[in-house]
Amino acid sequence: MCKRYLTQFFLIMGLTAAMPAFSAEESAPNLAYFTLEPELTTNFHTKGKRLGYVQVRIDVMVGDVNDLAIIEHHQPLIRDAVIELLGKQNADVIKSLAGREEIRQMLVENLNNLLLAETGKTVIADLLFTKYLYQ
Repeated sequence: MCKRYLTQFFLIMGLTAAMPAFSAEESAPNLAYFTLEPELTTNFHTKGKRLGYVQVRIDVMVGDVNDLAIIEHHQPLIRDAVIELLGKQNADVIKSLAGREEIRQMLVENLNNLLLAETGKTVIADLLFTKYLYQ
């Protein structure tokens, strides 16, 4: 008889311990990535007569898989905003790691503002440079 109660006790304890794991999975963010293709290439300001250029490949991270369609639909707007922002930078900002991080943060903010005006919500959770070349 004691064995039966111990079995039931351990069964109940096992189910109780498993319940928080189920709720944690449901509340976890459903992140997804969208790669802007083809890569973006634009010129930037330099101090001499030479023309500098930067080439980037960008992955946009969204907070919900359902928002990937919004990013795909507004890809021309996003590409234009990225090229415009990169083209306004000078060589010191483009070539430094701190400048690259500053550009990344400005892009997240600017793109979210653009998408907020277009769709009524901020979609972009983060942005990653998966390729960043300059000359």
